[in-house]
Amino acid sequence: MKIRMVQMNPTPGDLEGNIQQMEEALRQAGTDGISLLIFPEMALPGYPPQDLLEQPAFCEASIRASHEFVSRTGDVTVAFGTIEHAPAGSRRPLCNVVTVAREGTRLATAPKQLLPSYDVFNEERYFEPGTNCHWLDLGGYRIGLTVCEDLWHNENESGAHAYHGDPVAGLVSLNPDLVLNLSASPYTRQKHKLRRTVLTRRARELGAPIVYCNQVGAQAELLFEGDSMVVMPDGTVFQSLLPFETGSETVELARGSDRILGKQADDKNEDELERLFRGLVTGIRDYLTKSRASERLILGLSGGIDSALVAVLAAEAVGPERVTALTLPSGFSSPGSVDDSVLLADALGVTLHELSIEEMYDQAVRSLAPLFGDRPFGVAEENVQSRIRGLLLMAMANKFGDLLLTTGNKSELATGYATLYGDMNGGLNPIGDLYKQDVYALSRWINDVWYGREVIPVSILEKAPSAELRPDQTDQDTLPPYDLLDPVLEAYLERRLDLDEIDSMTTLSRATLSKLLSLVDRNEFKRYQAPPILKVTARAFGMGRRWPLVQGWSHNRERFGPTN
Repeated sequence: MKIRMVQMNPTPGDLEGNIQQMEEALRQAGTDGISLLIFPEMALPGYPPQDLLEQPAFCEASIRASHEFVSRTGDVTVAFGTIEHAPAGSRRPLCNVVTVAREGTRLATAPKQLLPSYDVFNEERYFEPGTNCHWLDLGGYRIGLTVCEDLWHNENESGAHAYHGDPVAGLVSLNPDLVLNLSASPYTRQKHKLRRTVLTRRARELGAPIVYCNQVGAQAELLFEGDSMVVMPDGTVFQSLLPFETGSETVELARGSDRILGKQADDKNEDELERLFRGLVTGIRDYLTKSRASERLILGLSGGIDSALVAVLAAEAVGPERVTALTLPSGFSSPGSVDDSVLLADALGVTLHELSIEEMYDQAVRSLAPLFGDRPFGVAEENVQSRIRGLLLMAMANKFGDLLLTTGNKSELATGYATLYGDMNGGLNPIGDLYKQDVYALSRWINDVWYGREVIPVSILEKAPSAELRPDQTDQDTLPPYDLLDPVLEAYLERRLDLDEIDSMTTLSRATLSKLLSLVDRNEFKRYQAPPILKVTARAFGMGRRWPLVQGWSHNRERFGPTN
């Protein structure tokens, strides 16, 4: 039996486009003599459809489209993810299902049993869970059917959710020859390692291979890497598809001790930074394509590392000929900032324009002087510069129909070291889930590995980070050094450690720590107004962290929090 996994890139709500991808794969499978063709979870309606599922017209159209696709199947058995009406008497109207069909007939429908409601997921909002394990006999082979979370059970990355039932335990007694898992599992930087561990453990419990078919591509903030594969009980992996690329792979199921016949995976592209780079590029490209926002990108180049990295990602996503950059010096900008921006733009081949904001800034300060009086120069004057830059970038984006990319990193967004309506302007932030040290690491990798030459100037990599909004300013005037700051932020945001626990692992003073954690909590109002951020960690700002916009915990932590 020849089995093919299709690692497809659906778009939520694009029923016509998604079915077109599926029908093309089905036609090719018929030509190639494939017995079983597998698509990802909710491949037909697209994942995640979110509150589209609360629109009856969309739900009915999706279900009709699913039935029409079933009617078009021929001698290739097809397993695909879709939605169906829940059984009568259910609390919710829909089920997230895998449908198996052949020759115009539905052979099986298996509802997803474990519905995640943590991190970015909220499936209990829409779906009725399945209650039974499902399998079918296909050519004398006993094949178990599962959907994404059904295999993860209580091994999810967040560590904050638990289920009572275990679909895999229910399948074990059926003694399956093979188990299918149709998945829409979002990418995070450590997910692929955990995924293989979980799949190997579950295959060992089942005593059978698992065919894992995951979607690929980006849906706004969420990235899906694919990583579709066949995992054997002994941990052997067959036909692992390339991350962040559409495609398909075929294996053969045969009786005997070596049940799967196919090419053993060679762990290609296991470099974490390459996987991250591909994911961010995919996120930008798919955001443009799927939202139909624009075909061109624009960004501000400050001469710093963050905007340099975003410029590289933009050029890779749409081609340098479709990227425009502006360098916007003020009286506080160093000559090197403009020169470094020119070097970067030349190396990438992107268009660069220089617009001085000094005259506009001076006029703004003169206009405000009667109201500011004799108050000293401070944050207000600094932010005027950032907001003038944001004004000019947005004007260019509006005039030429470009999408403005924001260039702030996670360290800055976490501590509020960013200006609303200034450097936070834009339609998408590609690096808002990367800490400052991650930005440096990925930038060095880009030079050393991806290009094998100096594209991001060494002068940018080596200069002290600075917003250049006042004389001789550096980030460390306001924040601790990033090699001390980033571990604190990671501990607080990703691992959810609190003040006492973090205090034991850093050389920063307790007073500094308390101030930093309060900065993170108090600046939620800025992040609430930020553009979408591509999610690459388990706790990204936006969909991944739902912090109260108004809350008083930060002020009470020392009094009521845990103590040593």
